[in-house]
Amino acid sequence: MTSKEIRVLTPDEITTKIRETRDTLLHARLRKQTGQVEKTHELRLMRKDIARLETILRQKNRTAPAAS
Repeated sequence: MTSKEIRVLTPDEITTKIRETRDTLLHARLRKQTGQVEKTHELRLMRKDIARLETILRQKNRTAPAAS
């Protein structure tokens, strides 16, 4: 997910997306431990997506009170 796509989302949608991505990452880690994951690079991509989502959410929350 690119930062442009994330910036279009509302803060509630971003929070939901973070929760979903973290859940997916947890399941992927468990599958990796049992040797069922073939694409281990996706774990890194999920972590980066979470960081991107959290950064943009923080930016949106910081600017929202000033706009009100």
